[in-house]
Amino acid sequence: EVGVAHHMRRRLSKTDLLCERVTIIPVEVVVRNTVAGSFAKRYGLEEGAPLSKPLIELFYKSDALDDPLLVEDAAVELGWATREELVFLKDASLRLNEGLVAFWDQHGIDLIDIKFEFGRQGDRILLADEITPDGCRLWEQGTGRRFDKDVFRRDLADLAETYRALAQRLFGT
Repeated sequence: EVGVAHHMRRRLSKTDLLCERVTIIPVEVVVRNTVAGSFAKRYGLEEGAPLSKPLIELFYKSDALDDPLLVEDAAVELGWATREELVFLKDASLRLNEGLVAFWDQHGIDLIDIKFEFGRQGDRILLADEITPDGCRLWEQGTGRRFDKDVFRRDLADLAETYRALAQRLFGT
């Protein structure tokens, strides 16, 4: 809906999707709307302060290295992405963030931050990631109740129950 092409073609069943084959670009794009998580820890800030505008951070997609922070020059020098691709990744991520902020706001939830991954398919770049509470932070407006994976990371509540409550809120199921 925000003009970013993605790898999913159609749902095959409740649990299976048909997706385009892509070569993953090893650059994760995180868009932050509020101080939280590693950003707060890295800079010694208290969580919860809104940022004046969405802030983009890039990370090298490497589980073995715990996805380290990545500067653009390094991404280009190491051949992980071109400058033009990085411009596209950041622009697409900001458009996705804007659409998702509006979506979650309709449900009384603030999108604190979100991670996106992209892949190449020929000369096209596609969003190649799921958008779930595992890849973002979602806080209830007014209460700060968390509807994301931080519930598990910080042992705040039962994650499955948290996700069921979120599904109920969104879909009435």
